[in-house]
Amino acid sequence: MLDQLRNLPSKADTVSLSDVVEALGNRSYGPFLILLPLIDISPVGVVPGLPTLLAVLIILVAGQLLLGRKHLWLPSFVQRRSISADRVAKAIEKIRPIAKRMDHWFHGRIPMLTSGPFVRVAAGAIILMALTVPPLELLPLATTAPMGAIAAFGLALLVRDGLLMVAAILLAIAAVAVGLSLI
Repeated sequence: MLDQLRNLPSKADTVSLSDVVEALGNRSYGPFLILLPLIDISPVGVVPGLPTLLAVLIILVAGQLLLGRKHLWLPSFVQRRSISADRVAKAIEKIRPIAKRMDHWFHGRIPMLTSGPFVRVAAGAIILMALTVPPLELLPLATTAPMGAIAAFGLALLVRDGLLMVAAILLAIAAVAVGLSLI
């Protein structure tokens, strides 16, 4: 995937988010389903209303996945956002060592769990996890459990690792148990 992104800068001086989504194809959902929950899990996630906003965005992303879209649709004003090709190339080189380690850990085990109907099941689970966020937001740091499960689903979809998908399902079950115990 990084090689696909690395080839983008050769086409222009800037790289738009639309270019990145197009290059990633059906894997374009993964980064959004990782990044949005990580924002909530970070210290910024304690800002009132932010977890709910992030949950709404996650539902919009996962809803597209549930409907079977080939790649993520973003509004045109978001798609047009761009950065310089040099910054993209530098970022890719910084990310490459992390990607190599991830390739070593997550290497396409049980691939059938990351395609076909299983992707839609994952999208449904992501939506259910996101729906638990607004009521849990009332309790400090309670949204960490469902957001952690959502990030695990996003990573499983990104690296296409079925064993990680099973781990994400187990995390989702644990998140529901934690949420019910807090309520």
